[in-house]
Amino acid sequence: MSTTEGMLALEQAAQELLFTEARTANTFTDEPVSTEQVQAIYDLVKWGPTAMNTQPLRLVAVRSPEARERLVAHMADGNKAKTASAPLTLIVTSDADFHEHLPQVFPHKPDARDMMAANPGREQMARFNASIQLGYLIVGIRAAGLAAGPMAGFDAEGLKKEFLADTNQHVVAVVNVGKPGPDAWFPRNPRLDYAQVVTEV
Repeated sequence: MSTTEGMLALEQAAQELLFTEARTANTFTDEPVSTEQVQAIYDLVKWGPTAMNTQPLRLVAVRSPEARERLVAHMADGNKAKTASAPLTLIVTSDADFHEHLPQVFPHKPDARDMMAANPGREQMARFNASIQLGYLIVGIRAAGLAAGPMAGFDAEGLKKEFLADTNQHVVAVVNVGKPGPDAWFPRNPRLDYAQVVTEV
């Protein structure tokens, strides 16, 4: 008997789609990922919590051949081919100017924007919360019946200069998105057990 049986509100099919059968894809079919699909994913995952509802995640959706060529030039060698062939790639960034939106997203604290504008830890806060949102994004991509291929192997400064030069955004990850190809999966590696991870006090 699975340890999750009877313990979770998610039905078994949803558990498999989002977690137990989902995998990181390394190749993709050429089936396109539409703007409407990306919007549906975002409109789902935007509800995930962030500190002070800051929502610093920003995405650059790379579709055109010209933009993809510029992107691939800044990827590590092991990530170039799969990024070149993915139907969509998202550059995931954290916006250190998230405080400009606090009057909209945190309206019950009128001084929040000014308080955060003066906070020297604002960029670190943005990266931390955008990283949390990255986790939501991966699950949301899976919820759309697609596979995600998140990557950390890239020249972050090169990508910033190439795509984000006029912003206060900083690259957190690059995620390929699409339908998995027939050879998309590496063998699945084991996971740590509960007792190896959780300490009760």
